[in-house]
Amino acid sequence: MWPLALPDALSVGPLTLPTALLVALLAYAAALWVVHRPAQRLGVDLAGVVWRAALLGVLAARLGFVWQFRAAYLAEPLSILNVRDGGWEPQIGWVVAWVYALAKAQAQPSWRPTLLKAVGLATAVWVLGAVSLWQGSRPGGHTASGATPWPEAPLQALDGTPVSLQVFKGRPVVVNLWATWCPPCRREMPVLQRSQQAHPEVHHLFVNQGESAEQVRGFLQAEGVQLQHVLLDRPGQWAARFDVVGYPTTLFFDAQGQLVARRVGELSSATLQAKVQALLAPQRP
Repeated sequence: MWPLALPDALSVGPLTLPTALLVALLAYAAALWVVHRPAQRLGVDLAGVVWRAALLGVLAARLGFVWQFRAAYLAEPLSILNVRDGGWEPQIGWVVAWVYALAKAQAQPSWRPTLLKAVGLATAVWVLGAVSLWQGSRPGGHTASGATPWPEAPLQALDGTPVSLQVFKGRPVVVNLWATWCPPCRREMPVLQRSQQAHPEVHHLFVNQGESAEQVRGFLQAEGVQLQHVLLDRPGQWAARFDVVGYPTTLFFDAQGQLVARRVGELSSATLQAKVQALLAPQRP
């Protein structure tokens, strides 16, 4: 058992920060720490080399994801700039960062030991962080404990009818935890609506946290959003069950009702498509 399980997001006052970002910053800081003294001794700007390697890696990680889901991004070109959607391919980014560092080390042999140590330590920090995040997201980890993670208490439909979530099992399920006062929740609703229409084989549930039926109906009418399975969780049992630190939070369950992924923060068409494809992949021949 891996000794450390990290949550996927941390709440700092009013801010919700993805833990992956903090791990990436820690990896960058580790690389800078390695090059600090040798750079002073050699009289060269090794911190600049580390910065450029990191920048190229970040760009490559983003562009790798954008290329993979280019149809979704081309439909909304400005969404390419919205890096808050969580669309990254870290493996591609690390390969590019290593290639740049190795090229610099080859051109300047005196830099080689320091650069290799810096990028190696940064990579080790990232890998350890990624494993800890994976450990925290799996059933039994920080974010999903127990064999049957769904709360047992029924939710309410907008007309007040109790709804047992047992009726949704047997298919993959996307559960969006949201509130009408949450701007990112409002922005991502059309994305989720399109996904619900495009993937009838996946249940999409919109579980409002803590608000009344009148508030939710007023929001849906004002925004012109047409959704199926809008449910009310007045006591916030889902947020408590999954240690939610901010909204929106979207949970992804397989057909057996097991939590397999979650996303804290706004989804784009591409990042939601990636998650839904991963849910459907085991079912396809």
